Amino acid sequence: MLRRSRLHRMGLLLSLGILIACTTAQPSVPAVPTLNPGGLIATSVASSQVDSQLASLGNFPRIDEVEFGVVEHLFYTDRERVLTLTEIAGFDWVRQQIHWKDIEASPGVYYWDEVDRIIADTSAFNVKLMISVVQAPVFYEANHGIPADPKPFGDFVENMVQRYGGLITAVEIWNEPNLAVENGGKIDDTAVAHYAEMLIEAYRRIKAVRSYTYVIAAAPSSTGVNDVNLAMDDTVFLTKLYAYNNGAVKNSFDAQGAHPGAAANPPDTLYPDKPGNPIGWNDHPTHYFRHVENVRQTMVASGLAEKQIWLTEYGWTTANNTPGYEYGSEVTMDEQAQFIGDATQMVFKTYRDEVGRSWIGVMFLWNMNFAVLWDQQGNPLHEQASYGILNPDWSPRPAFIALQGIHMRLKQEQGKWIEPAP
Repeated sequence: MLRRSRLHRMGLLLSLGILIACTTAQPSVPAVPTLNPGGLIATSVASSQVDSQLASLGNFPRIDEVEFGVVEHLFYTDRERVLTLTEIAGFDWVRQQIHWKDIEASPGVYYWDEVDRIIADTSAFNVKLMISVVQAPVFYEANHGIPADPKPFGDFVENMVQRYGGLITAVEIWNEPNLAVENGGKIDDTAVAHYAEMLIEAYRRIKAVRSYTYVIAAAPSSTGVNDVNLAMDDTVFLTKLYAYNNGAVKNSFDAQGAHPGAAANPPDTLYPDKPGNPIGWNDHPTHYFRHVENVRQTMVASGLAEKQIWLTEYGWTTANNTPGYEYGSEVTMDEQAQFIGDATQMVFKTYRDEVGRSWIGVMFLWNMNFAVLWDQQGNPLHEQASYGILNPDWSPRPAFIALQGIHMRLKQEQGKWIEPAP
């Protein structure tokens, strides 16, 4: 845990042989009293500072060139070390998921303590923060799924944005809502309607507080399964979502999230025209990174060509011990680095519309530090650990080193590269 009174970044010796040491003071963060809907006054450590770049863009901000993010777990860990590595690798964004059920103890009563600390710490680094909100309290949905009544979720995200202001740059509304488990155990047209209403409510409430906070429609799971007890095909889900109530959601999100599953297939492959070679997990488009192109076509067909896609999770796992992720044994660490690097460059160079604009806004790699956390739990080969770009001992994997150089070069091409302070 960081000490907010004196935030000193650690000098880390990477395998490149470069010692990077820098120190940045925590900005002044005044307490901001926030009235909770339940009538309680909470004191926030977050400031109401406004990011001037975002403020100047107004509503429906568009990312002019793809930006680079990473998914991290910042709860109860060495955040200073994680965030220092984030900057060293050249990421622009961090995505952190929070559980609604762990914060709202009873209707309208919120406990933000550890989130306060995370927000204060990320604000001291040169990264933008996206929060993904999942898992309803049981008093709103018995199985922690998407509730039928969208108002409590609207109350929650409104309170969060009031509390943290510009320290949260984007909010992703749920995660993989085309899965039955995210809907209390059943995924059908009613579940699609519940998500649509929640997205509409959340957008309205967030924008009323801060119009230039990005609101991201949740990434569906990349799956071709249509089983009411398991999942709905992601493109079917999105088509139904966009058509709901005569297109009511179309003006209720700034960008669409996507999770292109890649299995062990290289990023330039796509079934059926150019299938990958690994055994299994190669006979359907949803097993490929380029399936995001099908998501894009679904949006275009629904009249949403102007909205960008944000890849809120993408990546390749290596050997692991988790059933269902056996394809990781076919990917070496060097291949993981190659695939991630090739995907990053492919998005930057080719995922553009007819006038040359990037239709990807931000791409969040899954993940930075889960190997460290799973090692602490005694399972360093969990699939989440094997997706990471750090080893359990915090040392960088080849993918970390590769991305460091790629990010620098692409930012130089974009004219966004800033030389680190000496």
